Amino acid sequence: MLRTLILATTALASTAASAQPAANPFAQPSTLPYQAPDFAHIKDTDFDPAFAAGIAQEQAEIAKIAADPAAPSFENTIVALEKAGETLGRVRIVFGALTQANTNPTLQKVQAARAQWLSEGDDPLYGDPKLAARVKTLHDRAASLRLDPEQAALLDLHWQRFVRAGAALAPADRATLAQINQQLSSLGVTFRQKLLAATKAGMLVLDRPEQLAGLGEDGIATAALAAKERGLAGKYVLSLQNTTLQPALQSLTDRATRKALFDKSWTRAEQGDANDTRATILQIIQLRTKKANLLGYPTWADFTLTDNMAKTAKTARDFMAGLDVPTAAEQTREVAEIQKVIDNEKGGFQLQPWDWDHYAEKVRKAKYDLNEEDTKPYLEIGKVLQDGVFYAANQLYGLSFKERKDLPTYDPDMRVFEVFEENGTPLGLMYFDYWKRDNKAGGAWMSNFVKQSRLMGTKPVIYNVANFAKPAPGQPQLITFEDVRTMFHEFGHALHGLFGAQAYPSISGTAVARDFVEFPSQFNEHWALEPRVLARYAVHYKTGAPMPAELVAKIKKAEHFNSGSSFGELLAAAQLDMSWHSLKADAIPADVDAFEAKALGETGLDIAHVPPRYRTSYFNHIWGSGYSAGYYAYIWTDMVEENIYAWFEANGGMTRANGQRLRDLILSKGRTRDYSVMFREMTGHDPELAPFLKSRGLVPE
Repeated sequence: MLRTLILATTALASTAASAQPAANPFAQPSTLPYQAPDFAHIKDTDFDPAFAAGIAQEQAEIAKIAADPAAPSFENTIVALEKAGETLGRVRIVFGALTQANTNPTLQKVQAARAQWLSEGDDPLYGDPKLAARVKTLHDRAASLRLDPEQAALLDLHWQRFVRAGAALAPADRATLAQINQQLSSLGVTFRQKLLAATKAGMLVLDRPEQLAGLGEDGIATAALAAKERGLAGKYVLSLQNTTLQPALQSLTDRATRKALFDKSWTRAEQGDANDTRATILQIIQLRTKKANLLGYPTWADFTLTDNMAKTAKTARDFMAGLDVPTAAEQTREVAEIQKVIDNEKGGFQLQPWDWDHYAEKVRKAKYDLNEEDTKPYLEIGKVLQDGVFYAANQLYGLSFKERKDLPTYDPDMRVFEVFEENGTPLGLMYFDYWKRDNKAGGAWMSNFVKQSRLMGTKPVIYNVANFAKPAPGQPQLITFEDVRTMFHEFGHALHGLFGAQAYPSISGTAVARDFVEFPSQFNEHWALEPRVLARYAVHYKTGAPMPAELVAKIKKAEHFNSGSSFGELLAAAQLDMSWHSLKADAIPADVDAFEAKALGETGLDIAHVPPRYRTSYFNHIWGSGYSAGYYAYIWTDMVEENIYAWFEANGGMTRANGQRLRDLILSKGRTRDYSVMFREMTGHDPELAPFLKSRGLVPE
């Protein structure tokens, strides 16, 4: 999953508060290579004064642009806007990274105190009528300005942002919109903090090792260590990941423990305590709908999707609805198959969600003789990274990587690599933060510490974050094949950012529509099972022996196994998101749980056995991140990338020529071209559903 951390500005900082010592690490660009953040010298106390100074600086720069007596030009208005707020840009991007991946009470206090201009976006800037008038003048005269395609795309982007920020509204309505934005930014922070606390508090505490039967010695040792770190020596802790189903459910043999773990996950944010998120969610959806109405849209989904590849909410809803029938049919078949295993074992119970992964693994083993634990000795994380993820990037794009141990990080487990082009030209930096911590948000994501821009003279500094289960000290760093997929996925995002070749940061790299940004990452997952790649990284951590051919064959054969469940939980979550954000103002419910049950029931999917990947109350993507009315994008972009992968298969597969074609036509273009046009130039046709259905195992081979 991509999480672009955009923490923006406001016009509320006082001049008196803007003083910033020259020693503050954000006062000037970092002197480290690529302007990488100097984590060795960044202190929690640096952020607040840096924010104050950055806001004041940007205020002055924006005011100067707006009051410029010269007639508006592309250079004195659009380029000037791109350059404004450098100090604020430096501090907000590092602060955003830390509050997501390495937060603490001090940072959370700053986050709460500065919530209004940490998350409100650039609405204050784009709500300025003087600036709007200058940009409108340019937009109206665009045909006569002789702009190149990138400049034209940037001008259009800025004008659309002004329109969406209320520049065309009457003064009273602009004031209302500003108030709504302030409330939404504060509520977003509140939701994220509540969810982080609820997830941490929702850990399952167990008393006896036999309750953890099935996890193996390493898993039990990890649970004991987790308990000790929380002051619960002698007990065992299973902490929650952000999804509904938890990884341990597959291995745990004690049904009571499985149910207890599922229940902890399912109700983590619904305890009626200070961390209950439901009231916050209702406030958010009410305000989002009100904002959409104010800007002329009937629903938040209609407002959100106008600049996406799908273009309209109806297109997205119809696309997902068309997947319900084949998915439900596969779910029905899988339920019967799993229940048969339970009955054969004389289990004496009906299949429940907390049983699914455990018994699905038995079905998998019976049908494919594949036990995921058998693969782990061949998946050592360092080997996967360098001989898998990096090797694939070399074969496709000619990239090479050199580890940098001289650059500071915010956590000692992180690794940093310098990235080079095929001809040896430096391309950028990559940071990797893979292991789960209690102070890290759930999931996996990519973002930038420094964004590529020819205008600013900067190369990309990018990071990948994940939440893999860290082994106990002294144990090998073995991961699951699902973790391997995550590594390839997030590095696909990184490649999109590394290949940015734009002059202007606002349209560089991954700054593309929500339903396009996931396609490079999903596409990159294919190379995890590419024979040439797999043969290099999938070797036994002790002996160096390659993963046996029969084990590789089983992995590939099992690719489509459980697709009704794995895809169904994703589809249900996407439809739940769209149901919330397709609400009109007079239809906002009073009961979150009742609305959720109704919305999921209308899909026709088997929700009783396959719950959504995220429930409303812990759906961080749509309430605390940038995916509102956009979670469908994971499915839409999967359709896009499967079409592109089908083109690769038909044209020689993993070759430098094919990789360069994809880079040249799409991955290096940022937000400079129409997405459908780029797709057609790459493949020769519009997106087709057949490759996607085949990849999900929802149609006969």
